[in-house]
Amino acid sequence: MPRRNSSMIVEILLLGFGVGVLVGLLGIGGGVVLVPAMVYLLRMDQHMAQGTSLLILLPPVGLGALIAYWKRGQVDLPAGILCALGMLTGAYLGSLIAIPLASRNLKGLFGCFLMFVAILLWRMTRRENGAGLLVAGERAGD
Repeated sequence: MPRRNSSMIVEILLLGFGVGVLVGLLGIGGGVVLVPAMVYLLRMDQHMAQGTSLLILLPPVGLGALIAYWKRGQVDLPAGILCALGMLTGAYLGSLIAIPLASRNLKGLFGCFLMFVAILLWRMTRRENGAGLLVAGERAGD
């Protein structure tokens, strides 16, 4: 497990809080935000981010998958616990913001958020591939 200074601990708590706000506000499961945020903000490997996200979301989902990630050492227990604490508080605040919003506005906010995440993931893939997308029928490494 990586050692963390106090500023990294605060960053992880704030990440959990922010995701919690989005969970309460948009009714999302959390992983849609947690995994990209852990990769971008905490510079976690994709597998570590997914495994840690499963730890955070363990009570409602993912116990079987978490066990598989845990066996391979792909779960950051301290980051998962800290982020879950922030997420608990943030989810409550997000729900307080969402409840008074008109349904139409909430739908639009949710759609915009999903498009934003899609664009981030698409850009990350293009950067990793260098030249961009593969041509139909082409395999990676060809």
